Formats: sequence, C-alpha cells, structure tokens
Amino acid sequence: MPVLITPCVVSALRTDDGTVGVTAIDKRSVAGAVKVNRYGLHADVQADRKNHGGLDKALYAYAQEDADFWELELGRPLAPGWFGENLRVSDIDVNAARVGERWRIGDTVEVEVTMPRSPCATFARWVGGADERGWVTRFGTEGRLGTYLRVVRTGSITAGDSIEVLSVPSEAVTVLEMFRA
Repeated sequence: MPVLITPCVVSALRTDDGTVGVTAIDKRSVAGAVKVNRYGLHADVQADRKNHGGLDKALYAYAQEDADFWELELGRPLAPGWFGENLRVSDIDVNAARVGERWRIGDTVEVEVTMPRSPCATFARWVGGADERGWVTRFGTEGRLGTYLRVVRTGSITAGDSIEVLSVPSEAVTVLEMFRA
C-alpha cells in the first residue's frame, strides 16, 4: 500500500542566483502531525510562488524508489527533502499518476495531481552546480520528476500515513507524458 514516508518543510531559506534571490528548496523531514492548508504544509515556504508554488503547486511529492535510483547515480545519500519535496512517498508511481488523479493521505487530507516538476536552474545549483553539469537535462531525460499536487481537502498528515488513490481520470495524461509533451 502506498505510504507517506515523511512530510518535509523548509529548513532554511538559501541565497540563490535566481530572480527571487532566495530559494526554499532546502527541505527537511519533520516529526509529528503537520497541518496541510491550501498552500501546502504549515511552516513551509514558497519563496517563488510564480514558478514553484501557488495553489496548483501547493505540495511536491517525490517517490523513495526514484530517490534510491538517484542515490546510486550520484553516489551519495539523499535524505527526504533533498529534492525540495514536501512529501517523500513510497509504493506509488508519482510519474505515472494521471493529471486530475485524487489521493487521500491519512484520514482527511485529499490532494489532486496537477503537473510534473520541471527541473530548473535553482534545482541544478542545489544539486551541485559545476559538479553535476547537465543536471536539468539528465533529470528530465530520466523521467523521475515527481508530481505537484493541489490540496482539495485540508487536515493533518503524519509520517507513516497511508495514501489511497481515490479516483483516476481514465483519459488524462500521466505526469510524465505531460512533461514529455
């Protein structure tokens, strides 16, 4: 059964060369119950709502299975939050999720799949800059992107909560298909 390994919120805003000047990509796992509101997790920050936030990008989910792949590729541990994700999940293929698909996390929170993550220069700088040349292309080509989620029903979530797929629109494209189009 799909499960929420852990919720992650910003640890610290980091100076960044992008247009905003700071980034909230540095996310870390948090213990205990975390409130989920329309804009994401309580105590999290969307430093750049235009490109990395807002209601349609309230949460970013990344699969442990994809993180495991990148750990082998990069030769280093990648703790929950390393991809800038709010939700590290397991046993659910977030890249094969269909746009409009709805999930329940825990007892109350409902979310809707909206779009894939598009890797950007901020993400490349976070990953290692010159040490990982071509990261944006490499990440996109591999197709292990993760998905953005809209919050449909607020509540609280905790590490270990089950994730139930409530509905899947049969004609909708997958997150990966949307990215590749």
